[in-house]
Amino acid sequence: MTDTLHGPLNRGTDEEESLDAETERLARLIHAHTPHDGVCDPIIPGLHLGRFSRTDTVVNTFYSPSLFIVAQGAKAVTVGQDVYPFGKSQMLMLPLALPITLQTTLASPSEPFLGIRLDLDPLRIAELALKAYPRGLPPVPGRSSGYVADADYGLVAAARRLVKCLLHPGDAEWIAPLVMDEILIRILRSPVGVRVAEIGFADSGVQRMAKAIAWIRDNFSQPMKVAELAELVHMSESSFHEHFKSVTSMSPLQYQKALRLHEARRLMAAGSMDATTACRLVGYVSTSQFSRDYSRFFGSPPRSDVARLRQTAQTPDG
Repeated sequence: MTDTLHGPLNRGTDEEESLDAETERLARLIHAHTPHDGVCDPIIPGLHLGRFSRTDTVVNTFYSPSLFIVAQGAKAVTVGQDVYPFGKSQMLMLPLALPITLQTTLASPSEPFLGIRLDLDPLRIAELALKAYPRGLPPVPGRSSGYVADADYGLVAAARRLVKCLLHPGDAEWIAPLVMDEILIRILRSPVGVRVAEIGFADSGVQRMAKAIAWIRDNFSQPMKVAELAELVHMSESSFHEHFKSVTSMSPLQYQKALRLHEARRLMAAGSMDATTACRLVGYVSTSQFSRDYSRFFGSPPRSDVARLRQTAQTPDG
């Protein structure tokens, strides 16, 4: 199920024009700092810039809690069974560390997709959320693996100022952290604010699932018992399974499998490790089962997929 949250629907013409103009200024700045297709990680911690001019590339990756803001074009992010389409002047918030599939759905060489992704720091969110919600979090009406909402002028303007900090090293060091805080505050006051705040509240449902996910990530190659995970976060097994699936769109075992496959892919792409060795290191007993799971998950067998990854790394798109 896709969760889409919209901001004010009575946006005036002047406000819409201001938002469009500010979004275009953000797009120009992103374009200036992304010399070729792909994701650029500039000197500001937690900031990632994306530029993609084609719609025929599907990327399987793993992201920590993140906020996406689109300045030009459109994307679709798939998490488990959930699909989140979002485009210009919209944002997508992912509250947990999740394996996702990204596909650019609107882009061309003359008008590429342009957007930013911000890592969401739970500790900083916790500090700011206490001020935004001094009486505690209000009830959260259902949970999802992601949330799409319209971005307003203030958020897009803050994102533009953050990217603009890249023009001056001193601003990147001193001003960027302040703008990051402004963005978080604006997000906490937005339609997805309560969902973002949950990332920082220790006893929230999202934080309990984050604790379970941290255990799985630290022990993904080991056998896993869902009952023990449920006990770890002080929930019944049935309640844990329901909560986990609601915020990740997959079962704990599916999540563990995704982790294993991503790590095996990384091991093979980073060096000369063969599939048999990689599958054993990540916890698979059967090489044939690993190959079948890998092909279903990434779309091609390990050998050809890794060869393609290495070729792409050597010759980035222009």
